[in-house]
Amino acid sequence: MGQIPPIEGTCDGRFARVRDAFAENFAAHDELGAAVAVVLDGRTVVDLWGGHVDTGRTRLWRRDTLVHVYSTTKGIVALAAHLLVDRGQLDLDAPVARYWPEFAAAGKGTVPVHLLLSHRVGLPAVRAPLPAGALLDWPIMTAALAAETPWWEPGTRFGYHIITYGFLVGEVMYGRKSRGRSASSSRSDSPPPKRCAPPRSCPSRSRTRPKVGRSCRRSPIPSRWSVAWSSTRRCSPRW
Repeated sequence: MGQIPPIEGTCDGRFARVRDAFAENFAAHDELGAAVAVVLDGRTVVDLWGGHVDTGRTRLWRRDTLVHVYSTTKGIVALAAHLLVDRGQLDLDAPVARYWPEFAAAGKGTVPVHLLLSHRVGLPAVRAPLPAGALLDWPIMTAALAAETPWWEPGTRFGYHIITYGFLVGEVMYGRKSRGRSASSSRSDSPPPKRCAPPRSCPSRSRTRPKVGRSCRRSPIPSRWSVAWSSTRRCSPRW
């Protein structure tokens, strides 16, 4: 059991269990430093932070500590997909192949769209060797995923699609086959609705001048699929 560092911030009494769980991460799971915030109906009900920034435990984690942030765009991609559902342009129960015909390969012809969004489609990685830089090449990645045989029967298991999620859902939304338009035209002639604007609670300056710390400017990209796949397999059992 590790020590629980001082927990700073505020927590509405109704969310005391959130504070307890946050503290438990330090005591039972060797958390170094972290922060958590919860906004309910426009009001911040949890705003906690604690621990240290460095492994030497010489620098305290503060309210404005900047960290690397991963996978936040998955939420944005999912939101975009649901906006298309709202407009009647995407059917979550339809086969992926309706929007992305090549996806029907390797027995995936009847796999529904919603399995892509829920990390249950069984395509967290690609078995075939890929060229260097493939993770930054949309056509290569989508072609490889379309040809891939699922690692498990779609819908029977959950597995975090750490790197493939954006390619899978994105190709359904903006691929050259989706709605008969190219990716660029899909974006340019269909502006996002007003409800996708930044939240009103965000300071106006934060919309135009994002703050980037030195430690957050660069992020390594796995050069091999084994790195991405092994990281998926090592996910905490709490997931």
